[in-house]
Amino acid sequence: MALRIDISGMPSERLRFAASPLAELTAMLHVLAEPGHHPQLAGWAGEVWAGLPPELAERLREAEFLWRASQADFLLPARPRPTLAEELDGVDRIDDETYVTAALVTTCGGSRVHFAAPSPLTDATARERALEVAQARGARQEAFAERLLADPGAVRARVRHTLEQCAEAFFDAAWTGVAVQLATDLRVKHDLLRRQGVGAALASVSGAVTLAPDGDCIIVDKLQDKATAAHGTGVTFIPSVFGRPHLAVVHAPGWQPVVQYPVAEPTPAEPVPLETVTLRLEALAHPVRLRLLRTLARGPHTTGELAHAWELSPPEVSRHLAVLRRAGLLTARRHGRYVRYTLNLSDLTALGTDLLAAVLR
Repeated sequence: MALRIDISGMPSERLRFAASPLAELTAMLHVLAEPGHHPQLAGWAGEVWAGLPPELAERLREAEFLWRASQADFLLPARPRPTLAEELDGVDRIDDETYVTAALVTTCGGSRVHFAAPSPLTDATARERALEVAQARGARQEAFAERLLADPGAVRARVRHTLEQCAEAFFDAAWTGVAVQLATDLRVKHDLLRRQGVGAALASVSGAVTLAPDGDCIIVDKLQDKATAAHGTGVTFIPSVFGRPHLAVVHAPGWQPVVQYPVAEPTPAEPVPLETVTLRLEALAHPVRLRLLRTLARGPHTTGELAHAWELSPPEVSRHLAVLRRAGLLTARRHGRYVRYTLNLSDLTALGTDLLAAVLR
């Protein structure tokens, strides 16, 4: 499955890379709502929650459907501005029907249920459908949807005030450091775009973002099997530090395509293809291979040593080692007449701490 963005005939200058304070705040709010998605930021999230005024904490919980499962499209601006206030002014200029529809699409879960015209604000059937879907997502979500449909102006003002309070509480301090990382990433992207073209710039965004061979389509590896076009508007790419590892995309009809991508780690590793992850999981699914890994975790061993340790035949051990090597979990080095196998601990660690603990136990 993939999301396809048609860019046929689009001038290269309409492929934009820009930092967005609002998009980064949205990424931070997602971390606060789903800290399990971001274990490296669990400490930061805990400190922020501990320091929030009770009223602001409650406001974040009541509106978290705008950024928890996905982000409301208006929170990822197509034309980023230097300050959060300027971007919030841009959100204020969106008409009520567009704002409400975008909020409800996100509010009603990861399936991204769209409400076609007429709008839930003006049509009773569409309104009932919106409330029905929201109700299925829980009491908080239902209450938020009811308030939004009853008085969109009041809810919009409350959401803006909440975001402004977040700026004072934690965003401004975090943005100071984050902005430097984003600026560094943007310099690299602009240089690649200028010197090597669109394909090279996209390749540096993520292993999940590619340019079709004919150059007319950007392909994003996402759960949605969707298509959108950027002929008259262009595509905006927004780097994010707090958004890692997520790749968020605005692709709803009527909205300019926007991709929020994670900035690479300071010492980035090459993205691991899904095929490699699959090979590793399949390799680890066999109990004999897990036993061999537990032995190799204690140091390099030869085939004969492993066979003796586990009372297996050398050919059987060789077959299992070959599977583990193809999965990239082992390295073989010859020492004279012996070949010793070593566990690639970093690659095993990347698969998960529980697995590592089981192997090292």
